[in-house]
Amino acid sequence: MNIFYMHWHLNDLKKRFSTDLPHVYNAAQKAETATEFKQIITEHFHNDTVSRLCDYDGQTVKDFSTEKEVNIQTISLLYSFLRNPTKINPASVDLLTDLYFIFCNTDDKTDKKPITEAKLVQWSKHWVSGLNPAVQQIREENKLRIIKKLVLRLERRHSVNTPYFLPGFWSFEEKQRLVEEWWNNNRFHLHMAIKNPDELNFYLDNTLSEETMHILRDAKKKGIPFFITPYYLSLLDIAGKNYDDASLRSYILYTRELVDTFGEIKAWEKEDEVEPGKANAAGWLLPEGQNIHRRYPEVAIFIPDSGGRACGGLCASCQRMYDFQSQRLNFNLKELRPKESWPLKLKKLMTYFEEDTQLRDILITGGDALMSRNATLRNIFEAIYKMALQKKHANEFRAEGDKYAEIQRIRLGTRLLAYLPMRVDEELISILKEFREKASKIGIKQFIVQTHFQTPLEMTKEAREAIKRIISAGWIITNQLVFNVASSRRGHTVALRKVLINNGVVPYYTFSVKGFHENYAVYAPIARSMQERYEEKVYGKLNQEEQETFIRILYNNIPYIKEVNNFLQKNKRMFIATDRSVLNLPGIGKSMTFNLAGITPEGKRILCFDHDTTRKHSPAIKNIGKVYITENKSILAYLKQLEQLGEDMKSYQSIWEYTEGTTESKFKLYEYPEYPFQQTKRINHIDIDS
Repeated sequence: MNIFYMHWHLNDLKKRFSTDLPHVYNAAQKAETATEFKQIITEHFHNDTVSRLCDYDGQTVKDFSTEKEVNIQTISLLYSFLRNPTKINPASVDLLTDLYFIFCNTDDKTDKKPITEAKLVQWSKHWVSGLNPAVQQIREENKLRIIKKLVLRLERRHSVNTPYFLPGFWSFEEKQRLVEEWWNNNRFHLHMAIKNPDELNFYLDNTLSEETMHILRDAKKKGIPFFITPYYLSLLDIAGKNYDDASLRSYILYTRELVDTFGEIKAWEKEDEVEPGKANAAGWLLPEGQNIHRRYPEVAIFIPDSGGRACGGLCASCQRMYDFQSQRLNFNLKELRPKESWPLKLKKLMTYFEEDTQLRDILITGGDALMSRNATLRNIFEAIYKMALQKKHANEFRAEGDKYAEIQRIRLGTRLLAYLPMRVDEELISILKEFREKASKIGIKQFIVQTHFQTPLEMTKEAREAIKRIISAGWIITNQLVFNVASSRRGHTVALRKVLINNGVVPYYTFSVKGFHENYAVYAPIARSMQERYEEKVYGKLNQEEQETFIRILYNNIPYIKEVNNFLQKNKRMFIATDRSVLNLPGIGKSMTFNLAGITPEGKRILCFDHDTTRKHSPAIKNIGKVYITENKSILAYLKQLEQLGEDMKSYQSIWEYTEGTTESKFKLYEYPEYPFQQTKRINHIDIDS
C-alpha cells in the first residue's frame, strides 16, 4: 500500500486530487464560487461526511473547550487550493491530506471491518507484560542498581530523626540489605520519591537526553511537581533495547507544551470549577471547598482533606493538572494529614449525600484514594456507613414515589496498584473486608477499586499480589486506561486488556486524552480510538448471555481470578472488552457520540459531540446542546509520531475513515441495581437557571 502521503507536499496533493479524484478536481475548475463547488460535489457524492462538511462550511461555531469562536472553511479552502495551490499555506498539507482520504472513502458503503484475529495476536505479542521472565530479570537488575543509589543518597544524611537512617559504621553491604528490606515498605518509597530532574537522571544512570533534561529543568522552574517512586523507576528500561517502555516514560517525562502552558491551564471539565454559593457548570449546588465534584445526578466524586490529595506520582497527562497547578492537589504529604476540623467537615459533607434525592454512588478519589492512611480510610468508611444507614432509615417514613436514592455503590479511585503496589498491606485489606461485610447488610451492593494501568509493563509480581489481596477482600477491581499516543499503538490495548483480565482486573473506560494544548504530544485523535474499537476491541465483546455469566462469576466467587480464566478458556477468548471508549466532554459528561463538522487550516478535526443518551444527566444539559471541540492535533501529525516510534504506517491506513461515532452501551456490570421501591424523580441541590 502506498504510504508516501506521510511526506506529501502541496504539489503532490494537487496531482493526487487530479488523478484519483477527478470529479472533485474538475468541479473546482468548473465552479466560479466555493458555493457552486459545494453544490456540485454534494450532488456527486451521496455521502454523509461530505454533506456535513459542505453544510458546515462558512458557519461559525463555539469551541466548548477553549470558548473561542471557530469559523469553518474546510471545503472553501479545498476549493481555493484546487483552483490556485500557490495561494495556500504549506501548513495546510495536513488538512488537504485528510480531505483527500475522506473523498477517497466516499464510495465505501460497507461496515467497518476488524483486522484478522491472527494479525491482532501478532500485534499484541509485541507488548510484553511485567510478568514476562526476561522483563522480570531486567527489573531485578534495575532494582539493585537503584537500591545502591539509594544507599549513596541515604549515606549523606547525618540526622537520626528519620525512620530511614543508615549507621555510618556499617559496611555498604549491610546498608544495602537494610534498604532492600525497606523496598517492600510503601512509606519508604514515598519518603524517597524523586522530586527533581537531576535526581531523576541520576537514578536512570544519566541516560536522559540533554533536550529532555532542558525541558524537565524548565518544568521545575515553572513549578510543575516531580514525584516518582523508586519502584516505578525500576520499571523503565534504561538500555533502551530490551522492551518498549514509551508508555511508561510518557507518564513521568513532561513535554514542552505542558511546561509552556503550566500556570495558564484551565479545567477541562468545567463543572470542576466551583465558586462558593454558585452552581457549577452542570447546575449542581455543592458544599463549600473542593471536596465534592459532581456532573451526574447519581454519582459524585469525594476528595477528602488528607493524603488522598496527593498521588503516587504525577501523570504527565493528568486530567486534574489544573488542580495541581492551583496546589489544591499536591505532594506535601505531612501537610495533607487530616486536621482537627476534618471530622466535623466530613460529617457535613456526608449530610450532603444523605439529603440528596438522587445520589447513590460515591467515588472516593483525589489525587489518589489510597494515598490516605489506613486510619483515615477507616474513618471515611465509617462516616459513609452511618450516612447510608440514616438515608435508608429516613426512607422508611417516605411514601412510594417520594423515596430518596439509597447508597448502592462505593468506589476507591487509585493508581497505586501500578505506581506503588506495596501500599496494599494487610491492614488495608482488613479495612476493605470489614467495610464490605458491614455495608452489604444495609443494602450497599457494589464495592469497586477503580484503578489505572496504562501498559502491560505495569503488571508486575508486586502489582499482581496487590490485586489478589484486594479481590480476596470481596472488592471488584476495574481499570481506566488513558488512550495516549504510546498506548494507542496497534495491539497495545488488547495486550493490556488481556493481562488485566487474566489477573482479575476488569476494563472499565478507555479515555481519550483531554484536548488542551498542554497534551499535544500525548494526544491521540478520536479517529484512532474509533479505529481501535471497531478493528481490535471488537474481538473481546461479550453477548448478553456471556455478560450475565461473567458477572455471576465476579459476584459469586471470592477470589474470582481462577474462575475468570476458566471462563476465558471455555469461551475461547484471548481477552474481554468490557470497557467503553469515551471522551470526557468539557460540559457535563462522557460521550463518544460525534460527527465531523470541519477541519481547521492546520488539519485539526472539528467534532460535534452529543451527550451519552444511555445514562441520566443533570437537567442543565438542556441548556448546553451540541458540544463542539477542536482536536489539538491533525491525524497526519499523529501518524508521523507513530512512525517515529517505529510503527508500520500500513497498519493505520483505515484511520481516515472514522468521521463519526456513537457511545457504546454500558457493560451490565456497571449498571446500578434496581431498587425495591419507587424512587422520587425530584432533583434537589440544583440551580438550573444559573
